[in-house]
Amino acid sequence: MKTVVINEPGGPEKLIYQDVPTPTTKPGWSLVKVKGFGVNHSEIFTRKGLSPDVKFPRILGIECVGVIADTTDPQRLPVGQKVVSIMGEMGRAFDGSYAEYTLLPNDQIYPVTTNLDWTTLATVPETYYTAYGSLKNLRLQPSDRVLVRGATSGVGVAFVNLAKACYPGIQVTGTTRNLAKQDLLLDQGFDDVIEDRDGKLQTDQQFTKALELIGPATTKDTFKHIVEGGIVCSTGQLGNQWYLPEFDPIMDLAPSAYLTSFYSGNVDNEKLNDMLKVIEGKHVPVKPTKIFALDELPQAHAFLESKKSFGKVIVLN
Repeated sequence: MKTVVINEPGGPEKLIYQDVPTPTTKPGWSLVKVKGFGVNHSEIFTRKGLSPDVKFPRILGIECVGVIADTTDPQRLPVGQKVVSIMGEMGRAFDGSYAEYTLLPNDQIYPVTTNLDWTTLATVPETYYTAYGSLKNLRLQPSDRVLVRGATSGVGVAFVNLAKACYPGIQVTGTTRNLAKQDLLLDQGFDDVIEDRDGKLQTDQQFTKALELIGPATTKDTFKHIVEGGIVCSTGQLGNQWYLPEFDPIMDLAPSAYLTSFYSGNVDNEKLNDMLKVIEGKHVPVKPTKIFALDELPQAHAFLESKKSFGKVIVLN
């Protein structure tokens, strides 16, 4: 099969397109024919050698959509079943989705029922599931004024699409470090755009809810813009900072406010299918920003790392 292998950490040029033997099933694992997958910032971190537990060579890729090609669980995962896989140790402890086929643990393969086409479905798993789980944890209401910190990311764009579809009239403001992307954000459905300059929001506005995608690097500043009793959901870590230093929960949280989180590794098959029903039933406008072929993964990584990066990048087989 065709695949993309990384033998040593480095830049996008380290992603090598080549032939390898197609995996064969083993007890508890089934073979998925990969139809498409999203490209994620965490895969860039791994490519650079910043995931210390990952050993090379490795086939990266933490998500995919496809069909069962060979199975060891014919009742739950019959051949031909449409499936999604997200997270776990895919693309880290074992080879992932940057390939025509991938061998996955059965408990990490989720059968789905959906009429979405492959382009749309490939845009959904990691990004929309993360946004959907965060939306639920924020307990959104139509009257909310919502801040999305890191709005130009795939999850940021997915979140505004879901929020607007589920709660018509809700006000959603996005942040960006690059105001040249302001029109892109407004076109995507954001009601307003705020500059994020050196980790500080250039506004005095206050919000009832906030989706924090930059992470610990900006969480304290985000809480300065949350009303009493508001909620912040810390979901992303795009700021490359993993912990809150010298965090005082009494002084650093807004008065009577709540800090929650969502982790896309907490995958639930029922919640995943519920999300797909919402996307179909409410006609959520799911569209990738860029589509690449498998042999174009170096270009996909380069785009995602560039200043032009916006929204979700996918690969279709």
